[in-house]
Amino acid sequence: MNNQKNLYAMTDSAIAKELGRRLEQMRLEANKPQKAIADELGISEGTYRHAINGKAKLEVIIGILRVLGKLENVDSFLPELPFSPIELLKLEGKKRQRATRQSVVDVKQAEGDIDW
Repeated sequence: MNNQKNLYAMTDSAIAKELGRRLEQMRLEANKPQKAIADELGISEGTYRHAINGKAKLEVIIGILRVLGKLENVDSFLPELPFSPIELLKLEGKKRQRATRQSVVDVKQAEGDIDW
């Protein structure tokens, strides 16, 4: 398959299957049997097969990467993008403030209904 795939032209299911295919390729390169990976993760071989068919929970995919010693691929998959200091300041200014409850006296003063 071509490494320069147009992911936007693929369905979500097709992308998930492609990720599963790549996981299986990593396993084959590591020369580890499916059963060994499944046993180490505490999952069934069927669950492993679901993962390579693109139908796994994210935790299972992460576990497979961990067993294969390829956890650093998570950084490639979703790299952390640092905020600039200016953007962080902008976000700080937009933080929601907790609403405070007005006291009954404050409400009456605002309405002008104070009886002394």
